[in-house]
Order: sequence, then structure tokens, then C-alpha cells
Amino acid sequence: MKAMILAAGRGERMRPLTDRTPKPLLRVAGKPLILWLIEGMVRAGITEFVVNVCHLGAMIEAEVGNGRRLGVSIAYSREREPLETAGGIALALPLLGDGPFVVINGDVFSDFDLSCLSRAAVRFSRDGFLAHLVLVDNPRHHSDGDFCLNQGRIAPGSGRRLTFSGIGVYHPALFAPITPGAKHQLAELLREPMARGQVSGEYYRGLWVDVGTPERLAMLDKMLAGRR
Repeated sequence: MKAMILAAGRGERMRPLTDRTPKPLLRVAGKPLILWLIEGMVRAGITEFVVNVCHLGAMIEAEVGNGRRLGVSIAYSREREPLETAGGIALALPLLGDGPFVVINGDVFSDFDLSCLSRAAVRFSRDGFLAHLVLVDNPRHHSDGDFCLNQGRIAPGSGRRLTFSGIGVYHPALFAPITPGAKHQLAELLREPMARGQVSGEYYRGLWVDVGTPERLAMLDKMLAGRR
């Protein structure tokens, strides 16, 4: 199974750090965020990657390259302007193949066992799922959450809402309605499949950090330094 790392965003909340450095190259415990992500997926058996780039994308390509020195294969989907999550994935579909693939935000840090996603993908053809999302407890900066999880399926309705972690598995058919190169948000695209019961999910209680601000970057750096 292939994986896509979303790395095209401008990182407005992380400014001024992202004025000169793309967010995926910001370092925690001496290592760029994107390398933490790649290493975690390699441990899960994933070695083929697609990375979408836009803001300062040449710096990401120069740092990570084709992945050979990391023991992986990396292709790049280049966006002239950020296309939002679903739009970026739709543009990259020719690089991702015909089967389900993992997508992870380039600004999250987690010890979630990504090998679990392979098992989730197996259920797509059997149960007709188009997506599988990992949900986490709501952080302080996103206290209202995103979606509800009920018996392994995700819906936007009422009840206890959890936060989407930025980690998921998707079937290429989910993105068929999007014209390549068009902007499109993932939550909007998922609305109808959720209503049809075609989006599965799971709740993860472990370490997860949305590294979206300089303060949270510093917090994670301090946390990981303490583990050495």
C-alpha cells in the first residue's frame, strides 16, 4: 500500500517560522517532521510515498529527494497553488495507483501503529467503504471536534464528537467527483459517503500532536528531548 504525505500548505499559524522553511522541514528533537512521518510508516511496512508540495516545495524535494537514502521511493505532486486536502489528493491520484492508500498530514506527530491501516483497507472491498479515519480526543485548540464514531462508522451528527487526526485510508473512487487541479475540502467530500455509511473509523487514545503553532512545536521538541 502506498502513502501520501500532505506537505503543500503555507503554514500560516506557524509563521514566522514558515516564512523561510516549509512546515514539514521544521525540526523536533533534531529531525524534520516529515522524516519522523516517513520513518513511522516504514516501520509499518510502507515504502512507497507521494508528497504533494507547493510553498517552498523545492526545499522539501532537496531535503528528502527520491527517498533512496531512506530506503523508500518518493514521488512528488507539485501544486501551483494549495488545492486543499481533497483537491491535493485528487491531483496526485495518477501517482497513487488503483487501490486504497494512506494519507497523513505533514504536520502531525503520533505513535499510532500505522500497520493497523492495512487491515482497515482490506475491508473496503468487502464492506463498500471509501474511507477510514483515525479519530482522537479533542485538543484544547479544537474542543468542538469533527465527527462522531458509532459502531465503527463515522458521521457528522450529534453526540460525542472527536477530532480527525489527519491520518486516514482512502479509496481512489472517493475523489472521482473532483476535477484534477480544482480546490476541494476533505470534510465536504466525505459528507455524502458518511451519510451512506461508507466511512469507517477508529478511536486512538495514544500520543498525537497537531504541530500547528510555534508553541506546540516547542512543546513537542521538549517532550521528545525528555525521552532521550
